[in-house]
Amino acid sequence: MLLLLLLVSVLSSTNEAFSPLASFPLTSNIKDVRHVPFAQPESTRQRNRSTRAVSSIVTKMTFRQICEFEESDFALPSGEWPYTASDMGRIDSKDDANFYDAPRFVTHIDDPAIESLTKFYGEEILALSQVKGSSKGKKKTRKKIDIVDLCSSWISHLPNGTQYPIGMVVGIGMNEEELAANDQLYMYYRQDLNKNATLAQFEDNSVDMVTCAVSVDYLTNPLQMFQEIFRILRPGGTALISFSNRCFSSKAIAMWLQADDIDRLTIVASYFHYAAKWRSIEALDLNSPQIDVPKRPSLVEMFNNPTVGFAWANTASAVNKSNNGDPLFVVKAIK
Repeated sequence: MLLLLLLVSVLSSTNEAFSPLASFPLTSNIKDVRHVPFAQPESTRQRNRSTRAVSSIVTKMTFRQICEFEESDFALPSGEWPYTASDMGRIDSKDDANFYDAPRFVTHIDDPAIESLTKFYGEEILALSQVKGSSKGKKKTRKKIDIVDLCSSWISHLPNGTQYPIGMVVGIGMNEEELAANDQLYMYYRQDLNKNATLAQFEDNSVDMVTCAVSVDYLTNPLQMFQEIFRILRPGGTALISFSNRCFSSKAIAMWLQADDIDRLTIVASYFHYAAKWRSIEALDLNSPQIDVPKRPSLVEMFNNPTVGFAWANTASAVNKSNNGDPLFVVKAIK
């Protein structure tokens, strides 16, 4: 009976409705306590188990284009700047060096979102490599893609494996220990991009891709930063700026906290637009497709064979976690 009660309790919990946005009020008085669950890493065994469960269900991810931005979508032409100092204000305006002084070896989006972002990076790297490759006879060789990872940390979410033609990866971040622990970086720079919003260490037209994962909301000088991104990218290069609905609210800029997901897509797209003239700017939805929960076994079946119930509960829990995980969006610009 205790076993049955336990199963019923687990099964009931998987059917509760959950909305990440509904539980994350977008107001300027959000407290950082919202991020405690993401600042406490699960054990390696727990993380591996949940990742395997979701991976066994999600066989193919699709990245949906939300829109492609045109010049007419913005209030002002490129080169202008509509935002004020109050738009860029923050609850905590103290030196960022103090906030990022202690290393945080945590992830700020959940496992399905990380998996989706890594897969997206992989597809973009392969596609860009094909475009920039050279033809030798009938065979086209892939070009290795040089990447700058802005607001970098101990993990860059780039794919691993020899099938991905990744060249030099350079990270720019705030914490020395986090950057040193990132084995995907060829080299790194410790730099506060709010104090020094330049990429002077890179020559013009010197890299193929610039990434910035779930950190654009902390930039207080995005105009200069995005101008620098444009400058260092080679023609045809790609900038990929991703974000979710999680953040350290005390360090995010004011207009970000007051915006919903669609507004935030427009904000990031406008950074690109006002900074330079790009070949294209588009918004993408990287959320995993919804998965159907498998049919629940009957109580009789679970009583006769408890492992059936536990197997269903584990699968249903993984499906529920995937369906109700962190939203993830990307604004992609091509030079």
